[in-house]
Amino acid sequence: MIKSFMSTRNIIVSVILLVVCCILGDAANVVGIADNPPGIALAYLSTIALVLAFVHPLRNSKQFRYLVYTSGIGFILFAILHNVFEGISSKVGETSIAFSLLNGAGVASFLIAIFICPIGLLIGAIGAVIMSSRERRSKQNSSAA
Repeated sequence: MIKSFMSTRNIIVSVILLVVCCILGDAANVVGIADNPPGIALAYLSTIALVLAFVHPLRNSKQFRYLVYTSGIGFILFAILHNVFEGISSKVGETSIAFSLLNGAGVASFLIAIFICPIGLLIGAIGAVIMSSRERRSKQNSSAA
């Protein structure tokens, strides 16, 4: 993730992708994502731009496989956290600050679990396949030469 900001080219690409993420996120907000397929599609496109802003400098299949693993574990973890926060907030009085904080944490966990983690899995899987085939081709070319 830090590689995204190590060179001027990576910074420019990351900033462009983050701007695209914000534009698509605003468009999803304007259209609305509650039972609205175009809004949901815009939200997922925004999330794709967000994830790509940080993973575009990755250059080997092992790094993308780590993204797949962490996204899978993150999905399970944030789904559990969402349920934990919802359960605890239901036990706390609705007028307290703790209720609002726990509800906010539950919503954030839910959004991470349904938007960021599946996109991380998808991008990680696609990137791992592409980089694996590139690595295999480069080994074949170097051994043939």
